[in-house]
Amino acid sequence: MNLFDVYTLWDIEPVRAKGCRVWDRDGVEYLDFYGGHAVISIGHSHPVYVKAIQEQVEKIGFYSNSVVNSLQAELAEKLGEQSGYPDYSLFLCNSGAEANENALKLASFHTGKKRIIAFRESFHGRTSGAVSITDNASIQSPFNTGHEVTFVSLNDLDAIVCELEKDDVAAVIAEGIQGVAGIFVPENNFLQQLEKACKKYNAVLILDEIQSGYGRTGKFFAHQYAGIQPDIITVAKGMGNGFPIGGVLISPEFKAKKGMLGTTFGGNYLACVAAIAVLKVMKDESLVENASEAGNYLQNELSKYNGIKEIRGRGLMLGIESEPEFSDIRNRLLFKSHIFTGGAKNNVMRLLPPLSVSKEDIALFLEETKKYLEV
Repeated sequence: MNLFDVYTLWDIEPVRAKGCRVWDRDGVEYLDFYGGHAVISIGHSHPVYVKAIQEQVEKIGFYSNSVVNSLQAELAEKLGEQSGYPDYSLFLCNSGAEANENALKLASFHTGKKRIIAFRESFHGRTSGAVSITDNASIQSPFNTGHEVTFVSLNDLDAIVCELEKDDVAAVIAEGIQGVAGIFVPENNFLQQLEKACKKYNAVLILDEIQSGYGRTGKFFAHQYAGIQPDIITVAKGMGNGFPIGGVLISPEFKAKKGMLGTTFGGNYLACVAAIAVLKVMKDESLVENASEAGNYLQNELSKYNGIKEIRGRGLMLGIESEPEFSDIRNRLLFKSHIFTGGAKNNVMRLLPPLSVSKEDIALFLEETKKYLEV
């Protein structure tokens, strides 16, 4: 049997990693400035994280959600405390797409409506509901296009209000920062007015913080720069530092009913201890603060380069446009300088290093990047 050939692969096989470094099967060392799609939050193979998973798997690795698992409650309490949402409830699942699926379902249960407003260039996942609110026709099959979804431009409040006035909208879903689109940040005033409009027209406001959450932007959630409180927040990626886990943070206004949501693997023992370890390391090592400081330093230094056209984002979620095209620069960084970076639409290089990235790591990245830019 062969693998189903759907991925474009670099001819590199990582076999070991530590902190912000990755080594391939030939022993070549790479600097990781992508974190595997923003998944690596506290750094690769952090000893606190590794120990927590090792100790748990020796006790019990899995049982179903038909029994009490006190680790779930511990995770919910600590996540609520560190994120600033102690009064919200947590539903645990396995991925970002699942988190968004359940958020949409909750919104429809809560309002009795089914139309969703999403934003152009958005990305929310590849499962049926999540891909229907993703603005990318190339990954939507005919089966996925049966959902009632309206796409509007980011920061266009008038278009949102026009749709909300039709009184059939269950939810508006926005990314804390649009990642796959090329790192586009919603304006603070737009998010503030969007929150008010959703309340006025009885629509649920969902913030997809799957890529932009968990401290990546220098606050726990990117939307906190605008001072708003969404009805639902979805998380994944950095939540488990590589262990599959996702979650839905749910306002106290939502009432749970037995059986309305469910999952086999969501919130299992190993996922919970991994996520608890991530929160502990983030707190003990002040990684949210480091994301802010390191991100500002990185952005300020890059802004001095003549070859940079534009830098967008916050903290350690940055998108950079340049001349020459970044596709060429990214290839050189990977195969000549041994630095992983990410790509996005519109010739954008995405930088999503671990939140533990040091100034020395950034200095090396800057030194190597400078070689391929007109400075």
